Amino acid sequence: MDPVLELLIVIAAAALGGALFERLRIPSVVGFLLTGAVVGPGGLAWIEDSERVSQIAEFGVAFLLFEIGLELPLEELRRSWRKTLLAGLLQVSITLVATALLGWAFGFPLAEAIVMGMLISLSSTALVMRQLRQLAQVDSPHGRLSLGILLFQDLCIVPFLMAIPFLSGEVPRDPASLGFALAARLAALVALFAVARFALPWVLARVAQLRSPDLFSVFAFLFAMGSAVVARELGLGLAVGAFIAGLVVGATPYRQQLFAEVAPLRGVLLGVFFTSVGMLLDPLEALAAAEGVAIYVSGVLLFKSAVIVAIVAGILREGTGTAVKTGLALAQTGEFSFALAAAATGAGLLAGDLDQIFVAGSVITLLATPFVIRESSRVASWVSGVAEGEPAADSEAVSDHVVIIGFGIAGRSIARILKTLEIPYRAVDSNPHSAEAWREQGEPIVFGDATRPSILEHVGVRRARLVSIAINDPEATLGAIVVTRALAPDVPIIARARYVEQLDGLYAAGASQVVAEEFESAIDLVSKVLRGFDIAQPAIAQFALQLREEGYELLRGPLALPIDPWLADVLEEVGADWIEVPQETRPNRSIGELGVRARTGASILAVRRRGTVHSNPSPDFCVAPGDEMLVLGSGRQVAALRALLAETPDAGAGEGS
Repeated sequence: MDPVLELLIVIAAAALGGALFERLRIPSVVGFLLTGAVVGPGGLAWIEDSERVSQIAEFGVAFLLFEIGLELPLEELRRSWRKTLLAGLLQVSITLVATALLGWAFGFPLAEAIVMGMLISLSSTALVMRQLRQLAQVDSPHGRLSLGILLFQDLCIVPFLMAIPFLSGEVPRDPASLGFALAARLAALVALFAVARFALPWVLARVAQLRSPDLFSVFAFLFAMGSAVVARELGLGLAVGAFIAGLVVGATPYRQQLFAEVAPLRGVLLGVFFTSVGMLLDPLEALAAAEGVAIYVSGVLLFKSAVIVAIVAGILREGTGTAVKTGLALAQTGEFSFALAAAATGAGLLAGDLDQIFVAGSVITLLATPFVIRESSRVASWVSGVAEGEPAADSEAVSDHVVIIGFGIAGRSIARILKTLEIPYRAVDSNPHSAEAWREQGEPIVFGDATRPSILEHVGVRRARLVSIAINDPEATLGAIVVTRALAPDVPIIARARYVEQLDGLYAAGASQVVAEEFESAIDLVSKVLRGFDIAQPAIAQFALQLREEGYELLRGPLALPIDPWLADVLEEVGADWIEVPQETRPNRSIGELGVRARTGASILAVRRRGTVHSNPSPDFCVAPGDEMLVLGSGRQVAALRALLAETPDAGAGEGS
């Protein structure tokens, strides 16, 4: 069959399958995989050449990995590199070694068992991040941990692919040959990285100077595929080259433009890749090897997630709920695994039923992932309850206090203010290590999941004056509001949200007030802009207060919709504010000589000079550069006064203050 027609069939199958399953409110990835299985060699055989299907999948994953490398948040990785390195290293090592030993014990050759360990140790960055974004969980504790582990896994593909020739025996296993081959591949890797590091930015700079969007698109595609082909010729594999190119150009000033060129292809790439993966599935062969497929799926879903839970909860001490959600999020086979499997199959390391066991098992884990991630919160809540048990009764029956849920920076800031004002408080934190550390310092804090009624009962939520939810996990915030409102219907709840789309859900759940970080930063920026136009600080403060009391409705409305007149009038209200006399003001000019009230409409209530305040200055009072004036007036009047003070020519006499 014509290769172009085959590619068209793959894209059409992806489009139809994705659209159908999205219509059924099932993630489109499920549709890609299943329609691929239907039209592939094991189904309707619209595409009969499995080798061609593998090539299509390899092409799709190479371009996809270029985008992942381009989007890789290296700054995030640098900030949390210790935790990421420890969690990722332990997860990959334990999963790989345990799988290899288990496979060897069941009679598989050691090399094949090691390859299976590599395949199982990797998870799907593309699928997991897509699901976490859809559920607004990327910035949650388990979202950040998942991202860190995924980044480490992605970086492991380089040594894994380099290990295939050694495991297959393509490279003789005597020390001299092994050393030479390893040195040659490392040299090729360093050379590829060096050329990409210095050549690609230089070329991009020249292309950018031409100011041609079309050329930029061409070069983006050329970098992705060119580096992949070069890496394959050097024995490193298509995926490694594309990933390295993405990493390198992602560190240049042209990253955003390149990403803008590549991002529109994301849906096509995901569709082509996962549909191609589905085409690799042969249902009859998978049924014949059903026992092996079941063992593979169990190993990925249960053993792999258990390893991650043990690392996150036991070693990183991030809390049972966070550990369970992280483990379940990563319980699948990744796109890098298929690139690795293709290399291993070509080297004869996945012969016989083993290849189909991997494909069938991987497809099942990928199909399950969207549903597993959606249900992970319920599982985490149940496991956390079993792990924590019921807390003992509160020995100190405090009342009229504040309950602080979450003891991070925001929670501790609230506690510090409350302590200064001698207002009692009780705190809850889901991180056992953090809770224990602060409890040892005398803080009234308990470890627990605030979405469980028994935990909130323990800190006296029914008797509280106020509940402040200061955590950055949207799901946990919503759950804590629901439980708090059920236990204490009349207690005010002030919650924190990061993004605008979370507001309506939190208010509907029972929050009294929601502080939206996205809007608060916008209000702060608006306030500074208004201040630059000499609008009085009290008027700006009142304007910001009205925005908050209106639930940020002005900021949430369409851009073309003007603000209500009464809200605009707030900025025109008369208020008192301090302004500084500019240095260019000519000295020895009195207030009466300037004609302040007649020319500006503002009144000067006081003048502060070198620490001394002169109240109600007379018209004869002379102003000097550097003086601070307390001025009563509207924003326009204060602006007129600033302009008057900056004038250098003589002004006519007028009324005083």
